[in-house]
Amino acid sequence: MTVTHTSTTFEPIITSLLDNDLYKFTMLQAMLHQFPQTHGVYRFRCRNNKDAAYSLADIKEQLEQQLDSLCELRFLEDELEYLRGLRFMRSDFVDYLELFKLKRRFITVTTDDKGRLFIDIEGPMIQAMFFEVFVLAIVNELYFKALTDASVLEEGQRRLDKKVELLHRYAAEQAGNSHDVPPFIVADFGTRRRFNKDWQAHVVETLHKAEPNIVGGTSNVYLAKKLGMTPIGTMAHEFMQAFQALDVRLRDSQKAALEAWVHEYRGDLGIALTDVVGMDAFLRDFDLYFAKLFDGLRHDSGDPYVWGDKAIAHYKKLKIDPRTKVLTFSDGLDLNKAWDLHQYFKGQIKTSFGIGTNLTNDMGITPLNIVLKLVECNGQPVAKLSDSPGKTMINNDTYLAYLRQVFDVDEPE
Repeated sequence: MTVTHTSTTFEPIITSLLDNDLYKFTMLQAMLHQFPQTHGVYRFRCRNNKDAAYSLADIKEQLEQQLDSLCELRFLEDELEYLRGLRFMRSDFVDYLELFKLKRRFITVTTDDKGRLFIDIEGPMIQAMFFEVFVLAIVNELYFKALTDASVLEEGQRRLDKKVELLHRYAAEQAGNSHDVPPFIVADFGTRRRFNKDWQAHVVETLHKAEPNIVGGTSNVYLAKKLGMTPIGTMAHEFMQAFQALDVRLRDSQKAALEAWVHEYRGDLGIALTDVVGMDAFLRDFDLYFAKLFDGLRHDSGDPYVWGDKAIAHYKKLKIDPRTKVLTFSDGLDLNKAWDLHQYFKGQIKTSFGIGTNLTNDMGITPLNIVLKLVECNGQPVAKLSDSPGKTMINNDTYLAYLRQVFDVDEPE
């Protein structure tokens, strides 16, 4: 693969503030209404620097330009009207977005002599939390632009065509099922990891047109508006993590976060994320009250089959019919893995699937494994104890040990 860095006329990558995941809006609304004074610190990390075709430090200058452009954007009137039409968006929140503009002073970019890229975001969470998806999408697009040629796009199209064939096959198999078998449902979760903006739009539109009953949703609000799809998303780790530093006991932080979500959405957007301190610790807090209030759970780390079996057993222990609930899987999936999980759990519980990198960045080039995570809140460290080794991101070993002790989570082997 030839790396070509070309100097061209500046073109902004992000041209709409709707080009973001829905859960950024839903979390921002909850934070604005309940904890508007909260301060957050976010750190960028590339988990696979050694696999990169060239140093990420090389894109620093272009990234700075893109961030300057991003921080000039405002929501357009038709975008605000679209948000007003979403049943869970309150009018006062959309009024706030009418005035919203990202502040450039809250985000800084640096590099080191090893060619590593560092991005730090510090500021009020009602500002800082909205940067993440934009920044990751920009980094990806700048990085892959130097690696793009006709052969890459041809390979991407070949792989996309195979995905369409798979969807047709799954649709045909599903057509023979009885009406009581839950449908196979897939959503695009790939904005932050996309090859570029245009490719994501092409992939999502192609798959949606091919099998709209299977691929009916996307986490990307801009694409949902443009393509007439359902915007998908509830909460991310940062929402749950923030409560580790808010005015509750650390041991009660998960319950406080879930309670705040219920207070904000009154039964809507009822999918809870389970792996901030691990599934076992989550289930100890997810009592009958929450199990009845929430529609289901989202898997984002660890063995999905073990996790799903635990969820079903938990519902049964609480005398809740698991078939009335839904499990959403979103950890490193492709269509084959999603279908296999659907087949395993059908008849036991409803399922849905969010697929990211494999939909929007399956081009035959090793994708970047980049994240931008909340690491401090109100001057205190916060962390997640993922069910997958390597996903924990914190430099404070003392706090990590304390978090494990409080939630009775064993050190990973």
